[in-house]
Amino acid sequence: MKNKRLAERTAEEKNLVRLELDALVRHGAQEILAKALEIEVELYLEKYQYILDDAGNRRVIKNGAHRPRVLLTGAGPLEVSVPRVDDRALGVQNEPRFESSIVPKYLRKSNNIDELLPVLYLKGISTGDFQEALGKILGPKAKGLSAQTIVRLKRVWQEEYKEWSERRLDGVEYVYWWLDGIHFNVRLGDDKRMCILVVIGARKDGTKEVVAVGEGFRESKESWGSIFRELKRQGLAHGPKLTTGDGALGAWAAMDEEFADSDQQLCWVHKTANVLDKLPDSLQSRAKNMIHNIYMAPTKKEADLAFDILIEEFEAKYPRAVDCVRNHRERLMAFYNYPAEHWQHIRTSNPIESTFSAVRLRTNKTKGCGNTNATVTMVFKLIQSAQQHWQRLRSHEKVAHVWAGIKFEDGIMVEEILDGKVKLTEVSVAV
Repeated sequence: MKNKRLAERTAEEKNLVRLELDALVRHGAQEILAKALEIEVELYLEKYQYILDDAGNRRVIKNGAHRPRVLLTGAGPLEVSVPRVDDRALGVQNEPRFESSIVPKYLRKSNNIDELLPVLYLKGISTGDFQEALGKILGPKAKGLSAQTIVRLKRVWQEEYKEWSERRLDGVEYVYWWLDGIHFNVRLGDDKRMCILVVIGARKDGTKEVVAVGEGFRESKESWGSIFRELKRQGLAHGPKLTTGDGALGAWAAMDEEFADSDQQLCWVHKTANVLDKLPDSLQSRAKNMIHNIYMAPTKKEADLAFDILIEEFEAKYPRAVDCVRNHRERLMAFYNYPAEHWQHIRTSNPIESTFSAVRLRTNKTKGCGNTNATVTMVFKLIQSAQQHWQRLRSHEKVAHVWAGIKFEDGIMVEEILDGKVKLTEVSVAV
C-alpha cells in the first residue's frame, strides 16, 4: 500500500512538472510573439516618420491594440493582442495600410496547425477521434478543428490530385524509375480488389519525385500500360534509363511496349523474400547470406561466381527456389552497368516501400479507405508528404552522365565524352 501511494505521488509530481513545463513554454512563446509584433510596428512607424502635420507631429502613430484573441500554435493556444496603428494619413498618399504579417487579420491558427490536420488524418487518426487527439496536443482551447474540417480538406485534396495528375511533363527527363503497387480492400466491381500503382522518378539533378499515382486491377499489364500511356499524353517524351521494381510481370510487359529502351532491374529485397519462402526455415539464414553475397559483390564477375554457388548449393533439393532467381538473372544484375554510388538506390524499390508503410498504417487503423477516389487521393497525399524528406541520390552529378549515355562497367565509368567524342578510360574495381 505504501509503495502504491508512493507511485501515485510520483506520477502526480511528474504530471505537475509536465504541466508547469507546458505553461512555461507557452509563456515564453507568448512573450516572443508579443515582442515580434512590437518590432514589426516600430519598423513600420519608422518607415513613415517623415509624414508630419502642421505642428510637426507624426501622423502615423501607434494607437493601442486590438482586442485579444486566442491563436492556436505548435506551442499550444496563445493569447495575442495585435498592435493597432493610426495610419489614416497614408490613404491620401496611396501607401499600403498597416497589417501584421506575423498575425494576419482573422488568423486563428498557425500554418503548422493547418499541416497538423492532414498529418494526423493520413497517419491513422479517424475523423471521429479528432477532438480528443487535438485536445491532448493543443489543450482544451483547441476549437474549430473538427471532423468536418477533414471532410472539407479531403475535397481540397481531391482537387489537388486532379490538377497534379493532369500536369504537363514536356521536357521532363527521368533517369531512374521505381515501380510498385499496393492493394486495398476497396472493391472495383466483380469482386476485384483495388491496386494503387505508383511511379517514383529521379531527375538528372538527382532529386526524387513522385511521377504517377493511379488505380488499377492487380499489377496487370493493362493497368501499368494505362499509367505509362497517360504519362506520354502529358508530354513525357522518353522513359528512364533504368527501371527498378518487383517481379510483377505486368509492369515489365508494359515497359517493353511503352518504354522498350529502358533497362530493367528486379528488386533484390522482393526477390530474396521470394527465394526464402521456397526454402525450409533451417536454411533461410544461410541462403539469405548467400544472396547477400551476390548483390553486394564489387564486380559482376564476383556476383556471377556467388550466383553459381547458390545454384549449386540448392538446385538438387530446392529447384523452385533456384529457378526463382536463375530465370531472372539478367534483370537482377542490371545495376552493375550503372554508377557504383547509385547501387544502393537502384538495387531495390525501397523508395516506394518505405512510403507504402505509411499507407498501410493508415488503412490498418481505419479498417479501409472508403471509396476509390478517397483511396487514390490518400495515397497521393501520403507520398507527396513523404517526398519532402526524400534524399538526393549520391554523386548526383553522375546521374547526368547516365542520361548522356556514358557507359559504366562494374559501377565505374568506362567512357567519357570529350568535345563530342567518346574516350575510353581505365576500369578499376568498385569499392
